[in-house]
Amino acid sequence: MAGVDAADVDLLIVATASPDHLLPSASCILQLELGMNRCAAMDLIAGCAGFVYALSTASQFVESGAFETALVVGAETLSRITDYTDRSTCILFGDGAGAAVLRRGERGVRAFSLGSDGTRSRMLFTPAGGTRFPATAHTVTDRRHYIVMEGKEVFKGAVTAMAASSLEAIERSGLVPEDIDLVVPHQANQRIIEATARRLKVPMGNVLMNIARYGNTSAASIPLAIAEAWEQGQIRPGQRLLLTAFGAGLAWGSLVLDWTLEPPAMPSPEEPTRSALPVVHGLIDGSLWEGMDMQPLAGRHANTSGGVIEGAK
Repeated sequence: MAGVDAADVDLLIVATASPDHLLPSASCILQLELGMNRCAAMDLIAGCAGFVYALSTASQFVESGAFETALVVGAETLSRITDYTDRSTCILFGDGAGAAVLRRGERGVRAFSLGSDGTRSRMLFTPAGGTRFPATAHTVTDRRHYIVMEGKEVFKGAVTAMAASSLEAIERSGLVPEDIDLVVPHQANQRIIEATARRLKVPMGNVLMNIARYGNTSAASIPLAIAEAWEQGQIRPGQRLLLTAFGAGLAWGSLVLDWTLEPPAMPSPEEPTRSALPVVHGLIDGSLWEGMDMQPLAGRHANTSGGVIEGAK
């Protein structure tokens, strides 16, 4: 899609809250898979706001001239850290991945607004599995390695922060809300998306939403929504997009960009969804990992592909 070879990428950023390993980084494993072992690579953890944070970070590297081409990825396997005995969370989260290529040009990322509030970090977190509470028989028995969330408090914080950061990013772009063609929110839940749209006074017809198909895929939700809309001809060159997200941390961010990639010649048909039950059953009984090698996979050289967001101005 982007017309970029793996060898052209000199910066790789992977936004994820569910990496394969604590060490090495998910970006280094992906780098191995793509056969692009000479570029800089790093992970970025900002929960569901990860992709906006990663895109903002990459835009600064590209705009400064430090790197020419950045590959920004949002990828999650939240099914692995979801407690399927907890109905308040297990019905919400999904797995997914999406990517974008960022290159210097006259159009692209206009401005962004990022923020966080560590005083509310316990509203959405996984209690164990890090260095503070490493895995033990006790933490496993008590199911402390899964996502814990205070849904009502997260809802209130999400709507307020997404709306405020969106308005700030729009203002920094030298635009007004009416100049935005499409809003691409993090796909947390429909009520948060609708409430944020009301605060921004944006009609729902200008808001991308696919949560009914994929659930909350955290850092992957925004690139997934963009890719799907682009494939179906909803996103065209010259349109101004507002990306906005909120997640664990609590962290939030919004970004305004000019879209540059031409739509496909023919709109792609909607892909059929598949049942997640085989994965869920494999997670519960442990069969998902049967025969799986604990070492990182051997590299399979491939070309990168994805949407193009040119420039950082």
